[in-house]
Amino acid sequence: MRTELVSEPVGPDRPNEDFTALALPASGQGGALTVLDGVTPPAAEPGCTHSVPWYCARLGGALTELSVSRRDLPLPGVLSAAICRTARAHVATCDLSHPRTPQATVAAARWDDTVVEYLVLCDAVLLLEAPDGTVTPVLDDRLSRLPRSALTSAAVVDATLRNKEGGFFTAAADPAVAERTVSGVVPRGSVRAVAALSDGAARWTETFREGGWRELFAVLRGEGAAALVERVRELERADARARAHLGPAKTHDDATVVFVEL
Repeated sequence: MRTELVSEPVGPDRPNEDFTALALPASGQGGALTVLDGVTPPAAEPGCTHSVPWYCARLGGALTELSVSRRDLPLPGVLSAAICRTARAHVATCDLSHPRTPQATVAAARWDDTVVEYLVLCDAVLLLEAPDGTVTPVLDDRLSRLPRSALTSAAVVDATLRNKEGGFFTAAADPAVAERTVSGVVPRGSVRAVAALSDGAARWTETFREGGWRELFAVLRGEGAAALVERVRELERADARARAHLGPAKTHDDATVVFVEL
């Protein structure tokens, strides 16, 4: 089994709000991977005394541990249990009903010798490569399908779209969001490799259009995860489209990639 894991923050002056983990159980039976992309809060008070990295570390750690220890639960059940565990850690001190309570996007996979399970929530990306080289993206496209006119400000998004019907969903404090994930199970023999990316790494395809998901997977297989992140950074530095698309404060984003050749 070949594995690679890279997570690069925006820069040295800001903490990495992504979380990533790869678990290979001592039993030797299968494994699991997790990628979270923390949602950067606005300057206004989010009702919580804890940071986004704190939340991602708690939720990501719980999701990874439960993916391995609770093989009886499907991945949506694992996510639900992980959200419950994380909420209990700060419900006594924080307003978890606030629309900007710490939250994250999620991509997760788990496999054994018979099946591969997958789960995606919001704009994280999971890619499944078949033995013939076909790459199937697992995407939650609800956010990308919203009209730009609906995204006029953070206040409008929080009031009308964030974790609401007709909008989009992230992992925050409500375990019921696990029912909103894009999830499923495929035969183990139909997957030879898996990759999970935060949207900061997926920009190579989604923002800069340097190639499709199959071409991105070829970069991972041929050059490695670090090479893909460096390609994204070069494009961000050279191309004004990143600044036009995301605004000056978002020229770069945390970029995380996990690649596993099963």
